[in-house]
Amino acid sequence: MSIKKHDHAQWSSSFGFVLAAVGSAVGLGNIWKFPYMVGESGGAVFVLTYLVCIALIGFPILVAEWLIGRRGQKNPINSFADVAISENKSSAWGIVGGVGILAGFIVLSFYSVIGGWALNYITKVGTGSFVGQDSDAIGTTFDAMLAAPGTLTLWHTVFMVLTALIVGVGVTGGIEKAAKVLMPLLGLILVFILGYNVLNGGFAEAVSYLFTPDFGKLNGDVLLAALGHSFFTLSLGMGIMVAYGSYLGREVNLLKTARTVCILDTVVALAAGLAIFPIIFNHGLDPASGPGLIFVSLPIAFGDMTAGTLIGTLFFLLITFAALTSSISLLEPSVEFLEERTSMNRTMSTIVASSVIWLLGVAALLSFNLWSEFTIMGNGIFDILDKVTSKFLLPLAGLAAILFVGWQLSQDSVRRELGLSDGAWSLWQIVAKFIAPVGVLIVFISSLMS
Repeated sequence: MSIKKHDHAQWSSSFGFVLAAVGSAVGLGNIWKFPYMVGESGGAVFVLTYLVCIALIGFPILVAEWLIGRRGQKNPINSFADVAISENKSSAWGIVGGVGILAGFIVLSFYSVIGGWALNYITKVGTGSFVGQDSDAIGTTFDAMLAAPGTLTLWHTVFMVLTALIVGVGVTGGIEKAAKVLMPLLGLILVFILGYNVLNGGFAEAVSYLFTPDFGKLNGDVLLAALGHSFFTLSLGMGIMVAYGSYLGREVNLLKTARTVCILDTVVALAAGLAIFPIIFNHGLDPASGPGLIFVSLPIAFGDMTAGTLIGTLFFLLITFAALTSSISLLEPSVEFLEERTSMNRTMSTIVASSVIWLLGVAALLSFNLWSEFTIMGNGIFDILDKVTSKFLLPLAGLAAILFVGWQLSQDSVRRELGLSDGAWSLWQIVAKFIAPVGVLIVFISSLMS
């Protein structure tokens, strides 16, 4: 199917693009998953390992996906295919772009469900529902939410509508403008909570926990966790960064911009840890309480602390903003594909893509209640969607992207585009051709064995 002729959008500024890319990277992975992974994986030693993995795996794959998108100037499928053809390679490389779009499509279906949880908790914390409640009562509240299909569907719908409204407006008027508003707000909320923690205890303990590594805790499980999260945190393997790269102008320095995005994404993740762990330590809670850290453990603290209603409301606003900046990026590759490959305009492409994703999300949320008996190899629909993407689609798409740039493209053209000196180019070759692919391959194989 041929590409429909239309003016391909461009970011209005490098600043807007950086905020949008950081917004995509900064999501539930930073605010929800990163802190509990730190808690489960040895504290500071995980943080240090994660930082190394970001530099050696996340950074080069991010650059590779942007490079493919900018060269292709189309949706991920056609960008991969067209760039491959221009290098006298098979157009079948377009399949990689298709895998990425599919992955983002599926991830958003259950991601929106979790975004709905955050929206729901804004109202719960804001109305003082957790004041004076113990862990059993708060755990029961969370379980009751999961058992209520109507409640989950309502908030999932609200979250998807917000996502679709932003994406439907367009790249500059919707995604870029939303990033320019949401990211500073996210930063302000984080700073406010950090300031509260500095004044109310537990902050020094949290700093030590995050930045004083105990290398005796470093083992294979910690390394694999850091490897995996360094890949997933930057929205790689989902067609997002290829799509975002397709809106980039030639004047943007990919390496410097990727470095900025990686640094800001990591800063937000660490700040989230400093926002959460002082509260956890100050109230004698377990930092290794897993996924329930945000929706069960923290509400205990919010219900017991001075100004807990305010801090708790701001915290779940923070989670919602982070989820929204990522969800709009997850929807974009599907919308870009439909807009370019069908007769639909952007508005209709957004409606169609978001509606199908919404339906899949409803199936995912029903696995917690009405469809809880339906399982495949012991996994409900929500878990199946999560595992198919995290174990297969994302690592395979990311691995293919870095192999494509490192082994299939003309390396002279890649070097010119990246503007690297002799020494820097040698380092890039080692990382892009060997270290990053091997790292992702380890993640892929270990996930299959887990």
